[in-house]
Amino acid sequence: QVQLAESGGGSVKAGGSLRLSCAAPGYIIAANCLAWFRQAPGKEREGVATIRTGGEFVTYYADSVKGRFTISRDNSQDQIHLQMNDLKSEDTGIYYCAAKDMAFEPCSRFLWLSQRGAVWGQGTQVTVSP
Repeated sequence: QVQLAESGGGSVKAGGSLRLSCAAPGYIIAANCLAWFRQAPGKEREGVATIRTGGEFVTYYADSVKGRFTISRDNSQDQIHLQMNDLKSEDTGIYYCAAKDMAFEPCSRFLWLSQRGAVWGQGTQVTVSP
């Protein structure tokens, strides 16, 4: 079932940029961690980036996107965004927004270890042409 709402996907040329948005009413307050995942054709789901909803707003990124992608929250705290720059063909896939209650664990565990109990959006397609 759809819990969150992603938008901003599309088709771009290699080297281009896209900004994904995730409407997360309630979850951005109730959930401790919000994250972006992606799944390319024929591959398993991969953690892309995560951010804590409070405190120091610590972020983590997959090695493949470091320096190119930035996860952030807007001032209203109702959405998170993923700014994607210098896109590559291998970035192609369906991008999902997810939230999980991680009160006493770092969000990195959500991104890389376990997504059990998370709520998910429906996904948005990102296609990068070579």
